[in-house]
Amino acid sequence: MKPIFGRGPSLQLRLFFAVMLSASLMLADSRLGTFSNVRFLLNSLVAPIQFAADMPRGLFDDFYDSISSRQQLRENNQLLKREVLTLKSNLLLLEQYKEENQRLRKLLGSSFLRDEKKVVTEVMAVDTSPYRHQVVIDKGRVDGVYEGQPIINEKGIVGQVTFVAAHNSRVLLLIDPNTAIPVQNIRNDIRVIASGNGQTDQIQLEHIPTSTDIEVGDMLVTSGLGGVYPEGYPVAIVSQVDKDTRREFASIKADPVVEFDRLRYLLLIWPNEDRLQKVMQADPQVLLEEEANAQQ
Repeated sequence: MKPIFGRGPSLQLRLFFAVMLSASLMLADSRLGTFSNVRFLLNSLVAPIQFAADMPRGLFDDFYDSISSRQQLRENNQLLKREVLTLKSNLLLLEQYKEENQRLRKLLGSSFLRDEKKVVTEVMAVDTSPYRHQVVIDKGRVDGVYEGQPIINEKGIVGQVTFVAAHNSRVLLLIDPNTAIPVQNIRNDIRVIASGNGQTDQIQLEHIPTSTDIEVGDMLVTSGLGGVYPEGYPVAIVSQVDKDTRREFASIKADPVVEFDRLRYLLLIWPNEDRLQKVMQADPQVLLEEEANAQQ
């Protein structure tokens, strides 16, 4: 029985004709521009569809870039904050070192310093008792410190050493009530005794007859009497003079040249080199035992 419809050209033949037709059209378009108008029309029709299809992807890419940029900015901001904090802390240390350097320069560059042996020492502790005014310094007997040794700073007399351990010492300040120091008036060389009264900004002159020539503004310096403090170091400036003729002695107050509430770096001085040699030749083991006994 014959099929109703006849069999058409084979698949290979149809593919051959399609390829030949495509090649002919491409050749004609490249040579003559036959389909340029058609291609332009098709591109114009397809462009809105392509734009709409690409829009979600573009929005997603923009959103992703925005998130990435924000994250990068946040990380950079945190990094910059850490760097700023580090720089600020370094600046604080630099300012502290600068201030300490200035203090030491003032301490060692004081105009009244002489040729005595001098060693810089630092205050380790301050006695907080309202009835005692003492500090502990970081130099002891192994450094040649001895009891009774004078302590100064860049402004004047601070006090004297009252106890010496191997590696630290206790200093009785000029303003302590138990302190008495021989001084003299620069203006007229009158010698008197100054003593502490427990106030950080004031000392007093004791047993001064009302007829004594002392005036407000007079500078008092060490007289050298007693052998503890060398002569000529600034002590205080007379600030109050009350000469009541009904009393035997005048009431005289003076302001210390040293700011005792701001002590940091001090100077140990050795007016007597023989005393220094004697201390330095002491047995170190004995010094350590003395320090251990003092701390018990």
